[in-house]
Amino acid sequence: MNQARQFFEIDEKLMELAGQTEQDIRPAFERIESNAFQNQQKVLAAFIHNNVGESCFTSSTGYGYGDVGREKLERVFADAMECEDALLRYNFMCGTHALTVALFGVLRPNDTMLCVTGMPYDTIQSVIGISRQPASGSLKEFGIHFDKVDLLPDGSVDIPAALEKLRSDKSIKMVYIQRSRGYSLRPSLTVEQIEEICGAVRSVRQEVIIMVDNCYGEFVQLTEPCCHGADLMAGSLIKNAGGGIAPTGGYIAGRADLVEMCSYRLSTPGTGREVGCTLGHSREMYMGLFSAPHVVGEALKTAAFCAGLFSRLGYGVTPQPNEIRADIIQSVMLRNPESLIAFCQGIQSGSPVDSMALPEPWDMPGYDNKIIMASGSFTLGSSIELSADAPLREPYAVWMQGGLNYAAGKTGILIAAQRMLDKGLLKL
Repeated sequence: MNQARQFFEIDEKLMELAGQTEQDIRPAFERIESNAFQNQQKVLAAFIHNNVGESCFTSSTGYGYGDVGREKLERVFADAMECEDALLRYNFMCGTHALTVALFGVLRPNDTMLCVTGMPYDTIQSVIGISRQPASGSLKEFGIHFDKVDLLPDGSVDIPAALEKLRSDKSIKMVYIQRSRGYSLRPSLTVEQIEEICGAVRSVRQEVIIMVDNCYGEFVQLTEPCCHGADLMAGSLIKNAGGGIAPTGGYIAGRADLVEMCSYRLSTPGTGREVGCTLGHSREMYMGLFSAPHVVGEALKTAAFCAGLFSRLGYGVTPQPNEIRADIIQSVMLRNPESLIAFCQGIQSGSPVDSMALPEPWDMPGYDNKIIMASGSFTLGSSIELSADAPLREPYAVWMQGGLNYAAGKTGILIAAQRMLDKGLLKL
């Protein structure tokens, strides 16, 4: 505590609250560290089982035919995710891109995609064709329909309503599950809850493809959605699965036949996964995957600390400090736009990169509200590094995530609280 005050002007009472918070959340830390240990073993075993060697890091160019490192990396990732197959490529530009490739890869004209977790995340709405700002080339333009099941008042999935739609609409080819909360305050889904949804769906329609948007959820629990009945899942490598080292990229993983279909959308029909040079990125991708379980653990501890501290300061938080988590995201209800902006600016000023920048709300592409984003990260937009973002709309909640190491993450949270204190927006 004393050393922290040497470098940053943190109020003494705030530091005392931080110490009390860490005592309160010890049970959460122990659970997180236990999960990280087991997930790290799983990833290490996947590397050893697949005989990863120095030759796997060799760069390829052009078509990338016969890139052994690329092919082996995808086998390692599939083993780590405990599924049949995977596409893991640096040329997935973001998580939304990976999800888009998966949707276009398996859905066909006149098919219906049923989202059972309410309205999906803002950026995927444009892909589907349901956003208020229509974009060319959506699923809707290709004759692919969308339907949804609204969540129950407590934020849980309305399984009976979903089953009724499955019984009445035979065009439903895909049940879509968004694991994380997005810009909402509903609970993120644990793999156990995903298993319950999958079991219910299978009881009515065996042939339906169940797809999970797994962004922010990788390595948070001991297993992944495909171990619990999901057929397909996708996510980003500048979130959990890239370990803060992968500079870009994403993945699609699951049933081998579906992954193969997605590969034809990623490249071209007929060539699929056989093309795609690595341009020297393989080493970073391997290192990122290997580091991911530990880094996710550090991000989870940062989230638990944020929840504990701001709960002590009188703010509503979700998840609660010692609650079992399904993703790395922590929401804090900051009550007004001034506090929301101050928090994000504090996170930015406590970042290792671009700490001098002052984030302001802006009209970010793909969103219907002004968005403020704080992310002083080594990889632009990386959500596994400490970041915070939110739309400027009620209830003025901030969504905080990431932290490559807990010590830096904790410091960033304290600086955010101090900035609110300095502006008279927080009382101790």
